[in-house]
Amino acid sequence: MSGKVHVMDHPLVAHKLTILRDKETSVKDFRELVSEIGMLITYEATRDLPLTTKEVETPICKTTAPTLKGKKFAVVPILRAGLGLVDGVLRMVPGARVGHIGMFRDEETLEPHVYFCKMPKDIAERDILIVDPMLATGGSAEAAITEMKKRGCRNIKLMVLLAALEGIHRIQETHPDVDIYCGAVDDHLNEHGYIVPGLGDAGDRIFGTK
Repeated sequence: MSGKVHVMDHPLVAHKLTILRDKETSVKDFRELVSEIGMLITYEATRDLPLTTKEVETPICKTTAPTLKGKKFAVVPILRAGLGLVDGVLRMVPGARVGHIGMFRDEETLEPHVYFCKMPKDIAERDILIVDPMLATGGSAEAAITEMKKRGCRNIKLMVLLAALEGIHRIQETHPDVDIYCGAVDDHLNEHGYIVPGLGDAGDRIFGTK
């Protein structure tokens, strides 16, 4: 069975994505919007976090109320563009740990290779949310998921702002147990592997390197 694709059907996400797509949007606004959309998608991606109860005293009386069960959670950005999404996730789940995974692409084969991977010691026991703004060919996301599975991780989700069908199909074929959460699914990839209509190079636009 292929992993589910959860597309955010929400006016706020649609509106913010449109501003992101606009080439005139400033680096500052782009960075803030990436974080905000990340926060909104995290809301959906954490819907199945388990709850327990605790006793609290309101100004009126004592009551038993729901609270997160304390299940261990980690967000793993794919460097460098994935860093833009971390703040939004942490605003929703402040207790999450952060791992980092860096990749470079072989110029001849175009296949990604992991050059940096720093994780919390207990990463295998945590629920993992891998984050990257774009799911284009799916190569980087596939390699990142493979790397996390090598480290013993079992419950992995992928969160992106925009996805192309090519990338979705690749993840569903290679990692059918991983659900994908995305802001929107775009039309196709161009000959350079960019999502169309997309929003350009997310890393450059987040960090102002273009």
